[in-house]
Amino acid sequence: MPLEGEMKRRLERVLGVVDDHNTRGTRLLEDAQRLCARIRRLIERGVIPAETDPAALEVACHALQLPLKSTRGGSVAGRLGRTNLRERAEQAAEMLVGLVGDVDDESLLDETTRLLVQVHQREPEGDQAKLLADALNLEDFGVSGLILQSILVARQGGGVTTVADGCDKREQYGYWEARLKDGFHFEQTRAIAKQRLEQARRTATLLARELKEDGVL
Repeated sequence: MPLEGEMKRRLERVLGVVDDHNTRGTRLLEDAQRLCARIRRLIERGVIPAETDPAALEVACHALQLPLKSTRGGSVAGRLGRTNLRERAEQAAEMLVGLVGDVDDESLLDETTRLLVQVHQREPEGDQAKLLADALNLEDFGVSGLILQSILVARQGGGVTTVADGCDKREQYGYWEARLKDGFHFEQTRAIAKQRLEQARRTATLLARELKEDGVL
């Protein structure tokens, strides 16, 4: 069943604030909805059994976009500030319980927190946790992954040249090959990642070409 009711209302309210200055926007909610849609499509493609109830997966998708608490006492809104999946998932589980723990759907909350505990494991228990992990890893691949990386670079003060340099370094160090080898539990999702990687590489090549024309690279 889709995410609905009081739990949905509370999650969407929190995700409507995208930074520590209470700026309202759609980025976090869009990221959650896009992750949900990806998971539904993967289920439709038969990656895991079609009769799977995606409710806990959808709650987890929203929880994983909740603002991460900084180790320096502040907070960072959204996935762009998160350092690793373990920290992201553990804090998401903690914040989810604090946010909707009093909602009358204890079984759904328990199932969701189990997913969040498992998703960062090297070998998650259960197909749903593996699917969630693969869907999260797909987020970094393709043109959309390149755009998200560009947003992160911009928030950290970098520009277009920094993005291009990062793309080049990842290729030099074999970053993507390692991610393809170890980052997926299903061959179907690995195949999608390979296809998206080629699309991102073509985009990165065009970017580098433009910067060379400008005399930057």
